Amino acid sequence: MDIAAHVASLRARIATACNRVGRDPASVTLMGVSKKQSPEAVRAALDAGVTCFGENRVQEAKAKIPLCPGRARWQMIGHLQSNKCRDAVALFSMVQCVDSLVLAQELNRQCEKAAKTLPILLEVNVAGEASKFGYRPPALLSEFKAVAALPRLEVHGLMTIAPYTPTPERVRPVFRCLRELRTECEQLLGAPLPVLSMGMSGDFEVAVEEGATLVRIGTALFGERPKKAETETET
Repeated sequence: MDIAAHVASLRARIATACNRVGRDPASVTLMGVSKKQSPEAVRAALDAGVTCFGENRVQEAKAKIPLCPGRARWQMIGHLQSNKCRDAVALFSMVQCVDSLVLAQELNRQCEKAAKTLPILLEVNVAGEASKFGYRPPALLSEFKAVAALPRLEVHGLMTIAPYTPTPERVRPVFRCLRELRTECEQLLGAPLPVLSMGMSGDFEVAVEEGATLVRIGTALFGERPKKAETETET
């Protein structure tokens, strides 16, 4: 598998999507979703210019990160339990999956103990899928100010996982809704929220057209995950 060729193809597709809507391709970060991938695969992606990686599970990240080059930057993108917050604060440069005030408060407590500030994204379950985590939009708007007021957390934007569909155009309204929710949150905050994390291997071009600043790519970058991996939400 030629990861470098995959990276080149992905960047070309991002650029084409950006050109369709008059965006600068440099405004979109390509994240490698490294769940179940080896340190060697991470190194190959790094050598091809990908520096940002997303992990779904704290325990896997805890074992993998020390085996990877130090120039890699790691973010948590999977569901985070409160009892894993201490490790998440230690391991990640950003947590993208904050889906409640209670979780945010625990992250803030662990950041206080570690004397650090943590950038976060608020995860939104735009489509209301029972199988997915994340704020419903009304709850997001209700709790946003309280989360943003926590002194050790910096809210940088929003994240969503769109419903799976073989027809990416069908999830355009999900991405558009997240962008509109960001505007509402910016009005509540009185400051810009620069990050919209949305779009995965099957739908990232539509997400870019709708304003994604970070796309989370697993399969299209690294190839299929090992068959022994349990079935989980595709990223």
